[in-house]
Amino acid sequence: MVVYADLIFLLNFVMDSTMLIVTAKTRKLPIVWWRLALSAAIGASYVVLMFVPALSLLFTFSVKCIFCAGMIMTAFGFGGLQNFLRNLGAFLMVNFAIAGGIFGLHYVLASSSDVLGGMLFTHAGGPVFQLQIGLVFILAAAAAVIWWLRTFLQSAKRREQFTTFLAEVCIQIGDFRATCQGLIDTGNQLYDPLTRTPVMVMEASQWGEALPETWLARIRSADVDQIISGIGSDDTFVWQDRLRLVPYRGVNRSTQFMLAIKPDKVVITHNDKQIEASKVLVGLDGGKLCSDGSYHAIIHPTLITAG
Repeated sequence: MVVYADLIFLLNFVMDSTMLIVTAKTRKLPIVWWRLALSAAIGASYVVLMFVPALSLLFTFSVKCIFCAGMIMTAFGFGGLQNFLRNLGAFLMVNFAIAGGIFGLHYVLASSSDVLGGMLFTHAGGPVFQLQIGLVFILAAAAAVIWWLRTFLQSAKRREQFTTFLAEVCIQIGDFRATCQGLIDTGNQLYDPLTRTPVMVMEASQWGEALPETWLARIRSADVDQIISGIGSDDTFVWQDRLRLVPYRGVNRSTQFMLAIKPDKVVITHNDKQIEASKVLVGLDGGKLCSDGSYHAIIHPTLITAG
């Protein structure tokens, strides 16, 4: 059997370099390219040494751990035991993710004859599996897995950043309570123009049966002025004296009106801290503020800073 050591070295050098870069991006570590290249060369050289029978001692578990630790120290330095172990753990997880992804893609795309063709049986009757993957497939699968891993990590990072702006909101009017998740929107500058009271926005559906069904339909169709004009003829709504019309500019820059309610107080729980606000209006929105339902209210930033 002919073994092309230069191709094996080059392939492993590219793979090790890629995994070290992904590790650095994951851990937000600065990349020193000459150190990274030297670390990848150490890993690639170790694979080439596998084809030297006299060096079989190098392929014990302890020596593999030493080479792995040496690669991490070469690429990123030591920086303390805790930092070193975190870098080592991230590197191993990236290796497992990429190797597992390549292995999984291979068997997903392989036919039954390919799988059976790589199955052998020993004299004792035990099965042995041979894995034959081409160079082009390894590179293509590795690129796909790295892209997926990068997308997943970025999505997780955005989600983590997003959750820092979420808070629990509890609206209280007498014995009534309406609780939901709210988004702290620093760009929300909606105020009642007469009293300069900050206005937070909440989905009308979160109020349940507290709002008449006819009102919900008019809120969704933006006919809230008809609700105010019909107050005198409808005495069934107990919060009539709490209703307000708040003007705001819509997407088309035209002035529209939002129906708002003056609560007794709003309790906001953010970062294990409770903030109570009584000078606030709750605007009612007829649609969904977030398509995936992550939040159902938009919190005015002054309600947070006031606490």
